[in-house]
Formats: sequence, C-alpha cells, structure tokens
Amino acid sequence: MSSSQATWPDLAEGLYERLAGRNTTISYHFDEMSVEVPKATGGDAPRATWKLDGTLHIRTTEPGH
Repeated sequence: MSSSQATWPDLAEGLYERLAGRNTTISYHFDEMSVEVPKATGGDAPRATWKLDGTLHIRTTEPGH
C-alpha cells in the first residue's frame, strides 16, 4: 500500500514497528476526546462512550535490555 493510500492505523503501526526495539517512548496527548465503542456488531448496536483526557505513553524496548 502506498503512503498516499495508507490509513491512520496503518501509519501508526508503521511508526511503532520502526521505533520498536530502539528503547523509544511514543506519547499521545488527548484533550477531551470521546470514542464510541459498539457493544455488539451491527450498525445500530448500542455504544459505550470512552473519554480520554491526558497523555498515553507507549514505550518500546529490546528484549534483554
């Protein structure tokens, strides 16, 4: 898939894979973000709302370090 056709999840996965094993920290900051998560399959399924407000840190490390 070319970068012009990549989705946001594809780009995030590529970045994580590139940084994995380099003892790198990736930080995401969320300011009052809401995510609706379906409780079941189907377009009219009820949804749970998750609220994110703050920073999420993801750290990659090499095994054995």
